[in-house]
Amino acid sequence: MHVKNKAMSGDVPGRLILLFALGSGLAVATLYYNQPMLAVIGAGLGASAPSVGWVPTLTQLGYALGILLLAPLGDRHDRRAVIALKGLALVAALLVAGTAPSIAVLALASLAVGVFATLAQDIVPAAASLAGDGNRGRVVGKVMTGLLLGILLSRVISGVVAAQWGWRVMFLAAGLSIALLVVVAWRQLPSFEPTTRLAYGALLRSLGGLWLEHPALRRATLAQGLLMLAFGAFWSTLAVFLQAAPFHLGSAAAGAYGLAGAAGALAAPLAGRSADAGGPEGVTRIGAAVVTLSFALLFLFPWVPGAAYLWILGASAIGFDFGLQGTLIAHQTIIYGLDPAARSRLNAVLFVGMFVAMALGSMLGSALLAAIGWMAVVSLMAVASLLALAVRLGGGRRAGARAARAL
Repeated sequence: MHVKNKAMSGDVPGRLILLFALGSGLAVATLYYNQPMLAVIGAGLGASAPSVGWVPTLTQLGYALGILLLAPLGDRHDRRAVIALKGLALVAALLVAGTAPSIAVLALASLAVGVFATLAQDIVPAAASLAGDGNRGRVVGKVMTGLLLGILLSRVISGVVAAQWGWRVMFLAAGLSIALLVVVAWRQLPSFEPTTRLAYGALLRSLGGLWLEHPALRRATLAQGLLMLAFGAFWSTLAVFLQAAPFHLGSAAAGAYGLAGAAGALAAPLAGRSADAGGPEGVTRIGAAVVTLSFALLFLFPWVPGAAYLWILGASAIGFDFGLQGTLIAHQTIIYGLDPAARSRLNAVLFVGMFVAMALGSMLGSALLAAIGWMAVVSLMAVASLLALAVRLGGGRRAGARAARAL
């Protein structure tokens, strides 16, 4: 199938929607496989907790770097070729990670995994470009559900695989899954006409112009970034926290919390409908408030038995994943309305901010857990989510004031 996408009718075949959803989920999952395995990786390579903490940190930084430097290529070149080349590079990075002889090599491979896992950010715009105006929302919604499930279920899979067969097998299996994806995508996807002839440097410079031009983009990026900082701190420390007293649990237990967080995938269609009905601003505030309350539950650690706290962790994971994903959909709704001609680049700015913040959360969370303990990590997560709520509340008041002055 090598026809140009402009020749398609806008009625995307179900097999392509399934391929897009599966592909985006498999690609983004490679960012999160390492998180439940950190304790096992540290023991296997003889690395300290702060050293192992660099693995998820560099993975998230790599993703932000890849979005910044590579995402604009989807507008300039055939997305089918971009997806294939990124996929092959991702396979190579995962193979290096699976055979890494030291934590330093694994950390560098993790950086490369993050850079090339950005093929997920090429798959979603590809699906949107094939869809017609009348069904674009439905198609993108289905693909985003696959992406969100990839994020959440990746931890479950990697936790079980690491417990049964070791962490190296997980990275090698991930490489095989991406290799199969590349083969199928190359055979099934159409070619895509470039949408711009801007030189590469001009594409990158336009990102800064969009940031300066749109205050709503800056607020959305800051608020979602603060939530992602808390998100990164939680998932990068959970496995190490559960391995220690009083729990003494392995990687499979840490990964199982991804099942609780899978409720977050349900927030995507609900948030979209709510944003259409009552406006996205209110959805962002509700989502940030839910995340803040969910992390506040974790302050109960010193006062409840260990077994009971495991249930509290599960309830918190459900709450903050639901609130976080709902807020993300609402923020995307806000920024997509700013400049329809620059939606890919607006999305790139938002996601760069998110993944830089997530990497910072992973780094700070690991350092705080090693130096002070779990309650310091909980404080970081609660404060970050509370600041995100403050940004959304403040932004809403300023927007209201501007509207009143305009009247």
